[in-house]
Amino acid sequence: MEKSKNKLELRYEVYQAVIRGLTLMSDTFMRNVLKQRECAEYILQVIMKDKKLRITEAIVQKDYKNLQGRSAVLDCVAQDENGRIFAVEVQQEREGASPKRARYYGGLLDMNLLNPGEAFEKLPETYVIFITEEDCLGYGRPIYHMERIIVEEGEVFLDQAHIIYVNAGIQDDTELGRLMQDFHCKNADEMHSGILAERMRALKETQEGVGMMCREMEKIFEEGKEEGREEGREEGREQGREEGVLEGKRETACNLAQMGMPVERIAEAVKVSVEIVKEWLAA
Repeated sequence: MEKSKNKLELRYEVYQAVIRGLTLMSDTFMRNVLKQRECAEYILQVIMKDKKLRITEAIVQKDYKNLQGRSAVLDCVAQDENGRIFAVEVQQEREGASPKRARYYGGLLDMNLLNPGEAFEKLPETYVIFITEEDCLGYGRPIYHMERIIVEEGEVFLDQAHIIYVNAGIQDDTELGRLMQDFHCKNADEMHSGILAERMRALKETQEGVGMMCREMEKIFEEGKEEGREEGREEGREQGREEGVLEGKRETACNLAQMGMPVERIAEAVKVSVEIVKEWLAA
């Protein structure tokens, strides 16, 4: 029991060190920031250039089911007082913000927003918003707005389904650029937005916030181990169990890397070599 306790305390010490280095570009940290409605509201106000935008509801890690295909868990889905739906995704990897992924997310929103028997005109206006670490589209712009058009007329096709890409790599002296600067800050004192800075302090500098973040990281760690055990049980053989455990460690390592944990610390946490962790992350 004491040995197990010491291992847990060691992991929590590692988690606390990781938390200090997290930014809003880290998935886990960003989701916890967006749990506060005012933060989601401010971010959308800047992206949409609408100071009057008011959020009535914001749900993080919203699970959208597709019974006949692939489901997805979205970082944050918010609704404003006009009934518009915003799906906000933070993506550090270029592959995570592909045009077809944006298209699929929009389709999942539509499938889950209309009740059986309701008229298609009841579909609300939707926005799929990707905030990306780098310029995924490559035109050097800070923000991109994608709309369907009637090609022959050059007019917008009014299906009210929109896709927006925000390039977090441009951090100029504009309101959007300053927001992207805030997305890369590790310390609240460096941030422009008082709303986001206050939330960061609550998560990084209070006992309650740090404890919550540590528990969330521990949950990710344990889920990775359980996935490994499940895969091993399904295989039903010793080799399968070993491969399942290894796969669980790989999933955990990738999750910890997304949260900003150094490779050496990840290797220590999942008990494999640094070289193996590097291979996993490079795959």
